[in-house]
Amino acid sequence: MAELKHVLGGATTMLAAAGVPSPSADANILVAHVLGVERRDLARRVILGYQLTEEENARVDDLLARRAERVPLQHLTGSTGFRRIDLLVGPGVFVPRVETEWVAGLAIEAAAQLEDPLVVDLCTGSGAIALAIADEVPGARVVAVELDPPAVEWARRNIAALGSRVELRPGDAVRSDQHLLADLAGAVDIVVANPPYIPPDAEPTEPEVRDHDPVLSLYGGGDDGLAVPRGVVAAAAGLLRPGGLLVMEHADVQGAGGRALTAPPEWTQVATQRDLAGRDRALVARRAG
Repeated sequence: MAELKHVLGGATTMLAAAGVPSPSADANILVAHVLGVERRDLARRVILGYQLTEEENARVDDLLARRAERVPLQHLTGSTGFRRIDLLVGPGVFVPRVETEWVAGLAIEAAAQLEDPLVVDLCTGSGAIALAIADEVPGARVVAVELDPPAVEWARRNIAALGSRVELRPGDAVRSDQHLLADLAGAVDIVVANPPYIPPDAEPTEPEVRDHDPVLSLYGGGDDGLAVPRGVVAAAAGLLRPGGLLVMEHADVQGAGGRALTAPPEWTQVATQRDLAGRDRALVARRAG
């Protein structure tokens, strides 16, 4: 038997020593996960002097050891929050970040102003953006496209788990498989994407990203990391109706490069949107009429 207060204290110390960026929060999340309670319930259990069973303590020790090895927290709990929904995530799929929640918000705000909008989410990964749009814009028809087979399976699981109406189309709409979306050509109201965009000389420093996120979800190709985003823009040009909106996430150093992909006469109202930290984060542009 081990007292919860001491377990939490020892867990925080252990994760801090391993260089985990948020040791206290991660310790609380992992212990709450093992106990099957909400994180906010831990404080009450600490006050009551809760004692972990041997089995619970062993499970906590295992998860802490793996987190100290910088296995992503979301892989250990099997899920992550994204706006109003919970997503299943794990090895083989990109874990969406808070920046992508903000980018999804741009598309959601635009979709909410339309009647029964048609939205296409390219490079959907876990399905995060597509599922958030379907959740927050009930009248929207949402089509999601993903190339990487493991990510496709995670997207399928999330669509099923949430009972969502998102339509998933496996394949490479950005490069060779344009027939995937041929039936939607010129009819889409919003194309949104969080494509791989990391430049080749900008390897992520966080072990959770570098060692665990799929390579296909990270590096955008080319000298500037914009090869895949360039394909997204080309695909969007064929999908969007006149006046339709493109929203595409990019790195904070790619604002000018992103805008250069959407030049007249095909595009208008081209702009770079800054995220909540004030960094260039998303390209927005409208298909010219």
